[in-house]
Amino acid sequence: MVSTTTSRPLRRVPLAGRVPLALLGLLLMAGILGPMLAPYDPTTTDSAQALLPPSSEHWFGTDQLGRDVFSRTLVATRTDLLVGAVAVSISLVIGTAIGAVAGWRGGRTDVVIGRFIDSIMAFPLFVLAVGIAAGLGNSLTSVIVATAIVNLPFYARAVRFEVSRRRNAGWVEAALLARIPPSKIVALHILPNLVGLLATQSSLNMGWAILNAAGLSFIGLGIRPPQPEWGIMVADGASYIFSGEWWVFTFPGLTLMGAVLIFTRAGDALRQLLDPRSK
Repeated sequence: MVSTTTSRPLRRVPLAGRVPLALLGLLLMAGILGPMLAPYDPTTTDSAQALLPPSSEHWFGTDQLGRDVFSRTLVATRTDLLVGAVAVSISLVIGTAIGAVAGWRGGRTDVVIGRFIDSIMAFPLFVLAVGIAAGLGNSLTSVIVATAIVNLPFYARAVRFEVSRRRNAGWVEAALLARIPPSKIVALHILPNLVGLLATQSSLNMGWAILNAAGLSFIGLGIRPPQPEWGIMVADGASYIFSGEWWVFTFPGLTLMGAVLIFTRAGDALRQLLDPRSK
């Protein structure tokens, strides 16, 4: 009886949506357990093992320093997921708060916040992220801050629209007449109805945040070597594209592409699971 009740929400998700959710679960497990499952130390170098092709001993081959590419790719999963999760969480919380204030108060507050969001959106987002990361320095924190800032407008705009659309509803006016504080109305009655929307947006932004972090690392503004990271690994392997050592950049690049695709495709399935209107 319990298993039937538990699986009932999943029945709302078509099979095409359950596959990305299953892959998302595997990806998260790889991020959590990666360092424990890696067969080799991802930072240990061995010049005698440099640039070995994929084999039963080294599934993804080795890089130019003799490091196992599979171990580095697996361990890098935690790093990239951590960067994406922290950046998206920051932008979600701050963007939702800003959007809720703008949507509820309207007027001059809405105009000021709107101009601030428009000023962020006026720049190509990756170019803006590059500028922020370059200004803050080459570190994990700078990547997270830059990614969080460029993701901010997506949540602020969505929440601002939904809150402003609902603030004049009859039940909201009744709640105000009952002396319920506006902050409680927004937090307990309006925002819960946006869970599906925010979950979908967060999943999409998670994929973009991972890609953004990898892009910053690729051009030398992200995480510093020798810490394993997909963008760094692709950059390291780029010089071997024409020399035949294809595995150095192929496997990290495919893993990065797969992670972005999984988060993108899982967004709609999460919306169907979490949207109160679909229950």
